[in-house]
Amino acid sequence: MPSIFFVCTGNIFRSMTAEYALKAALGPQQVYRVSSAGTEAKLQAMSLHVRERLALHGLNPVAHRQRRLTAEMLAEADVVVAMGLDHRRYLQEQFGRDAWLFNQICYGTEAPVLDVWEAVTNEQRNPAAEQAYIYAVVDYICAAMPHFVENVSRFCPRGCTNDLLVNLLASLGAER
Repeated sequence: MPSIFFVCTGNIFRSMTAEYALKAALGPQQVYRVSSAGTEAKLQAMSLHVRERLALHGLNPVAHRQRRLTAEMLAEADVVVAMGLDHRRYLQEQFGRDAWLFNQICYGTEAPVLDVWEAVTNEQRNPAAEQAYIYAVVDYICAAMPHFVENVSRFCPRGCTNDLLVNLLASLGAER
């Protein structure tokens, strides 16, 4: 089964949201293995704002366990998706692995999905702006997921697309 692997910094906001949103978009007939990890993944709790907004979209991250990126994880991934430009650069420099940007797959743009600290100045002194930004990013990732699903097969390496077609046909047969 082809695999999609999302990467951000901490694995408790952007990559995790993309993982759960994609799993939900694919439904019960999973045609991809979907996972995520962070480049740093320092032990920290997921923001209550992230959990609240995911719940609004019907996503429950209670089973999520923060993971730090490893070479083994990357070796198992067919499509690696970086949430930011820094993640794409890190993957290339540290592992020699190319990655697509989330927005590149969804909309064909070289735009990152910024982390809170990149987008909100002094987020610790501006909790309302932090909350608004987190909500906006979760909403954005969830709204972009149909575009991701529609486009991702074009970003699969050779063979991945064939596996995808086999899995799609199998899932269609299972629904009949």
